[in-house]
Parts: sequence; C-alpha cells; structure tokens
Amino acid sequence: MRAIWKGAVSFGLVSVPVKLYAATESHDISFRQVHAKDGGRIRYQRVCSVDGEEVAYADIAKGYETEDGQMVVLDDEDLAELPASSSREISVEKFVPSDQIDPMWLEKSYYLEPDKAAAKPYALLREALKEADRVAVVTVSIRTRMTTAVLRVRDDVIVMQTMLWPDEVRKPDFAGLDATEHAAKPNELKMAKLLVETLAGDYDADDYEDDYQKAVEALVQAKLEGGEVRAPEEPRKATGEVVDLLAALQRSVDAARSSRGEGSAADEATAASDDDDSAGSARSESTTGKRPAAKRAAKKSTTRKAAEKKAAEKKASPKKASAKKAAAKKAS
Repeated sequence: MRAIWKGAVSFGLVSVPVKLYAATESHDISFRQVHAKDGGRIRYQRVCSVDGEEVAYADIAKGYETEDGQMVVLDDEDLAELPASSSREISVEKFVPSDQIDPMWLEKSYYLEPDKAAAKPYALLREALKEADRVAVVTVSIRTRMTTAVLRVRDDVIVMQTMLWPDEVRKPDFAGLDATEHAAKPNELKMAKLLVETLAGDYDADDYEDDYQKAVEALVQAKLEGGEVRAPEEPRKATGEVVDLLAALQRSVDAARSSRGEGSAADEATAASDDDDSAGSARSESTTGKRPAAKRAAKKSTTRKAAEKKAAEKKASPKKASAKKAAAKKAS
C-alpha cells in the first residue's frame, strides 16, 4: 500500500508521527459505455449549455447553484478567501464511549501506521483505547478541509474513520412510521423473537461472497476464450457531428439562394476557384517573365523563318558576284 498522508496524532503532550493509508477499496464492477456496432468508447465533450461550444479546461470555473436556480461563479481569488487548513496534525479532542458513535455517521476508513521512531507512543495510545473501551474524537485536515473523525483499534492497528457532519445525515421523517406503532400483536412478536433466536449466530465474513462479480468475471473470461473480443479502431480526429453540421449549413445556404434564383454555394466556390487559378497564372507570368506556350511557339516559328531567309541570301550572294564579274569582263 502507498501512504496518502503523513502527520502526527497529538493527545496532551504526546505526539505520534503516523502515515495514513486507505483501509478500503471498491471491487464493484465498472462497465464502459461503448458503441454496440464496433466496441468503440463513447466520449463526452465539455459543452457549454448556453452557446453550445466546447469548453477548454482552462476556461472552467467553479459555480454554486442556489435553490432557485441562480448560478454564482467563483474564481481563484474567491476560493482563496475560504477557510482552509493544511495542518498535518490529528488532534484528539476527547475520548467518548464507543456506543455513542452511530455507525451511520462514519464515512471513510484509514489505517494509521507508526513512524519508525514512534513505536512506543503508538502502542501507548492503542492500549489506552482498548482498555478504556472508548474511541477518540479527533479533528483532521484532509485535502485542505477540516473534518471530524474517530480513532479506534482493529486487529492491533489504529483505524481513523472520518465522520459526516450532523446536517449530512437525513432524518427519517416518514408519515408511514406512525402506523407501525402498536401494530405487532403479542403472539406475532413472540414468533418473531423465536425466528431471531433460530437464525442467531456469529458473523463470519468468509460466509459471504460477491457472486455478481464472480459471474461477470466468468462471463468475460468465457468470451475471451471464445474469441469474442473487439479491437476498436483508432478514434478519428474529426467527428461526424462537425461534418454533418457543415453539410447542413451548406444545404441551408443553397436552399436560400435557390429560392432567390441564385447559384449554389458550391457553384460559387468553383467559380472563385477558377478565377483564382486565372489570376495565379497571370501573376506567374508577370513575376517570372514567362510567356504562354502559344506565344513562345509563334516566336520560335518567326525566328526559324528569319534564319532560313538569311541562309538563302548568303547562298545567293556568290552567284550574284560571279554574274557581275562576267558582265564587266565582257564589256571590256
């Protein structure tokens, strides 16, 4: 076990350093809420009831709701002003007879383990409680809030049991109880006492077992052995609710525009996309200095024709020069 609190029990001038351990644990069966189709876990979001938006943990505050339904929001400064205690002391107020503590007042149970150097004062307190047949009423601060508790001995271990406040125990104010007064006849009461004596005995915890837990565990084990196990897929980041919401909004916009004889939102989005592509092409030409493919092809054709013309002129030039020389020679 792991200690959840460290402090000291003080009574009079005696101080007993101790460690606190949870004395009980729940073995109640806990089921998960899953999707019956694929076994996926059901998740819940922190959604505000006013605006319907999901709320981050950092934006969550503490609120106190009054009886008439009004909500008072408390911030960290308000909570800091509340009375709180971080004392590490279990202070014994008085020793009272055990029968004066109604079991209904008891809440949670903890074991007290003595510190290594506190064996003697721990034994002193334990034996004093056993011989006096009393319990110690104490005050203790757990999780910054002061509460009352009792110390008693169980199997040579001092047990601390926190107590409910008096106004936390409801009063049995039932009208039907009045009808039970003097309702049992003497003969019936005699038979009831006989039944009690017949079933009388000592309590043994081993006589009882949680058959429901064992039945559930056997059922689960049988399904495991039979291969009836579902490995749910990884949860998707985008939930279907958001997609459905967007689709519903788009359908609403399309319906409104259609009633006015306008195009749908999808058509506008396509047109806007085409305009953006054309504008992007124009910007690309102006920034990079590149021309469209048709203009580049026309330029290449013009350049090729000019080169062919120039080559033809060069080829014809020697012939013209020879003709000139022949004419001059004939004239002479």
